[in-house]
Amino acid sequence: MNKTKFNIALVHDYLMTFGGAERVLQALHQIWPQAPVFVSLADSKFLTKHKDIFTGWDIRPSWFQKLPANKKLISPLRFLLPYIWESFDLKNYRIVFSSSAWAMSKGVLTLPKTLHICYCHTPPRFLYGYPQARQWQKNRLVKIYASLVNHKLRSYDYISSQRVDYFIANSREVAKRIEKFWRRPAKVIYPPIVLPDKPKSTPKDDFYLYVSRLVSYKHPLLAIRAFKEIRKRLIIVGNGPLRRQVVNEVADAPFLEYRGYVSDKTLTTLYQKAKAVIFPAESEDLGLVPLEAAAYGTPTIGYYSGGVKETIVPGKTGLFFTRLTRQALIRAVKDFENKKWSSEDCYAWARNFRRELFQKKIIKFVKEKLKEKSAK
Repeated sequence: MNKTKFNIALVHDYLMTFGGAERVLQALHQIWPQAPVFVSLADSKFLTKHKDIFTGWDIRPSWFQKLPANKKLISPLRFLLPYIWESFDLKNYRIVFSSSAWAMSKGVLTLPKTLHICYCHTPPRFLYGYPQARQWQKNRLVKIYASLVNHKLRSYDYISSQRVDYFIANSREVAKRIEKFWRRPAKVIYPPIVLPDKPKSTPKDDFYLYVSRLVSYKHPLLAIRAFKEIRKRLIIVGNGPLRRQVVNEVADAPFLEYRGYVSDKTLTTLYQKAKAVIFPAESEDLGLVPLEAAAYGTPTIGYYSGGVKETIVPGKTGLFFTRLTRQALIRAVKDFENKKWSSEDCYAWARNFRRELFQKKIIKFVKEKLKEKSAK
């Protein structure tokens, strides 16, 4: 597809952190580098930190950007999301490609002649009972407020889902959610990962690695307590609401080490040298960590839940445990150590998620759907 042939706009929830959704946006922008990127808000410090990526982008925040403390207000004022997305004027674009998750950027308004494709990372988790990063339900007043707001937003979420012409899901797990909550089909195109050159054969050190946000549904404390019991070395990388608890848990165990936030270079080294990654996340939309580990030749011991079932190949790139208990995880670690693992198998699997393949599939999908739209 000629990168400048079509008048296209990209729409993304917000630009505040860099994760899998932003990696998708980056890959889309590489296909259409002249496309403006409409967002609810864009944090200037975040853009400066990642200037190597975002320099030269035409980023267009909404009116919400002008509010003081907008980063802190976006969640409590989420009832404003419909007004944010419907304020954008997209009538001059032939194609609108939204990248939607928590903030429901798919809610933008387009003309009937416009092709609107949504890459859905997941329907909003907070609307449908999926585990979240913060346990706001513990505060009674917040719980009442959220219940009222979320009731209205569920209606909006469904109505706005019907405006989209075609959905792409980032996993079969998410495709099932799209069908369940929105009654819409979705094409599965897995998101891209950063794939290094074929890794050198790096000797494994005698440690395991936990990499994730320190939030309740990713169960860092479960991993820590299991490794306390078996007295094996575990390095924990990540930050989040459970940070203080994690620090306290590892304080009296010399074979446990909390690193907090680490640079990409350090994380690469940890991925390469770890015996395996421990990933006890629950109801993940996809679960990129097992793929990132595989890209560096390292298998994963993961909890059999959500999209992680699609990112680990049992017996080749890792294995599963099926209960969120210390005993189940400990048994999985012992099973892992009784089997030989191939870095080559891990890397070969990770190649299925390389950026070039993702972009090729996206381009093909857009061409096909534009042709279908034009024929109507």
